[in-house]
Amino acid sequence: MHRRNSASFVLHIQNCAAVVVEGATVAPLHDGATTMLALGLLLNAAGLGVICWLMFTLAVYILPFFVAINAGFWAYHSGAGMLGTPLVAIAAGGLTLAIAQVAFAMTQSLILRAVIAAVFALPAALAGYHLALAMAHLGVPSPVWQQLFACLGAVVIGGTAWTRLAILTEPRPLDSNAAVGSDPQPVLTAAAPQR
Repeated sequence: MHRRNSASFVLHIQNCAAVVVEGATVAPLHDGATTMLALGLLLNAAGLGVICWLMFTLAVYILPFFVAINAGFWAYHSGAGMLGTPLVAIAAGGLTLAIAQVAFAMTQSLILRAVIAAVFALPAALAGYHLALAMAHLGVPSPVWQQLFACLGAVVIGGTAWTRLAILTEPRPLDSNAAVGSDPQPVLTAAAPQR
C-alpha cells in the first residue's frame, strides 16, 4: 500500500513540473544547460591558455621576482614602512635581472654562462613543476601520470627560461655604422654565415 502511494506521488510531481508564477512559466532546466556547459568549457580552456602563456612569458623573471619578494619582506621587517618596502623590492628585483643579463652578455666562458642560466632556469623549472602538477590534478586521475606531466612541465618551463635569458642577452658585434638603439638583428640570422 505504501509503495503504490509513493509511486503515484512521484507521478503526480512529474506531471506538475511546469510552475506558473504571475503568468510566467519556468523553462525546463535542460534548455540552457548545454549552452552553459559549452561556455564553461570554452572559458576554462581560455583561462588555462592564459595561465600557460603567462608562465612561458614570465619564466625568466621568476628568480628576480623571488629576490624582490624576499627583499621586500626584509625591508618591511627592518622598518622601511609601506613606502620604502615596494621601492626596495622593485630595486632588488630589477638589479638582480640587470646584473644577470650583463654578466651573461659580458662573459665569454661557456661554463659561467651555463651557471648563470641555470641559476635562472632552476627556480623557473620548480615553478613549472608545481604549475603542471596543479593542472594535472584537474584532469589526470593517475598519480604516476600526474608526476610525469609535472616533470615534463618543469623541463619545458626551465628550458624556456634558459632560452629566453640567452636570447635577451645575445652578444652582438659592434657595428660603427649602426646607430645606438637600432633594431637588434634576429638571433637566427645573426648566426648565419655571411658570404
